[in-house]
Amino acid sequence: MRFDVLTLFPELFAPFMASGVTRRAYESKQVEVVLWNPRDFAQGNYKRVDDRPFGGGPGMVMMAEPLAACLDAALAARGADAPVVLFSPIGEPLRHGAVEKWSASEGAVLVCGRYEGIDQRFIDARVTHQISLGDFVLSGGEIAAMALLDAVARLQPGVLGDEASHVQDSFNPALDGLLDCPHYTRPEQWNGQGVPTPLLSGHHAQIERWRRDQRLATTSARRPDLIAAARAAGRLDKADETALKKKL
Repeated sequence: MRFDVLTLFPELFAPFMASGVTRRAYESKQVEVVLWNPRDFAQGNYKRVDDRPFGGGPGMVMMAEPLAACLDAALAARGADAPVVLFSPIGEPLRHGAVEKWSASEGAVLVCGRYEGIDQRFIDARVTHQISLGDFVLSGGEIAAMALLDAVARLQPGVLGDEASHVQDSFNPALDGLLDCPHYTRPEQWNGQGVPTPLLSGHHAQIERWRRDQRLATTSARRPDLIAAARAAGRLDKADETALKKKL
């Protein structure tokens, strides 16, 4: 798959794509990332990409024309049309289900806004999807783009050391959309705290039941909406309901 990223700060992506286990996805081109700077498509000696907003107000607004020219070049290089994604506070919250869809797609063009925003006419004419990371505002879309790329990259075959790793992630359908359970490693005793007994038992069924109960308890305490969704979808059995009653 290929992601073309429109950004005024392409240098931010180099260390991101060269670090950590997900670098395998970028090095192998399983997730190809091509960076485009709208400033390269701006007119005039100063290569201006922003201007003051009509109606007044603080900050500057990214101009439509450099973005449109940059997008045209990216699409031409791809040789085919593609979704155009803008990272925006008004976008759909990014969730695991959407990440799975993007990870199985041909990719997209990711637009990273800056300053006070982007000329709405560009958004109306060219953007097909808007994505939000949450109810807060970043200085630009680059961090959001990296978040999407990272989430997509780790789902690609061979990227993680253990193919089963992402199956145990929070929100994964394999866990019925629940949050993950606590994890422990050596030493067995640390600062007077031990490892839960079931994890030391060697009894696989007992260990899995403990992990399931912990997932249910954590999700019930932190994200009861996920419990409600799992229950509505019929993903909780009698043992699950019993465990939830005990925790309540």
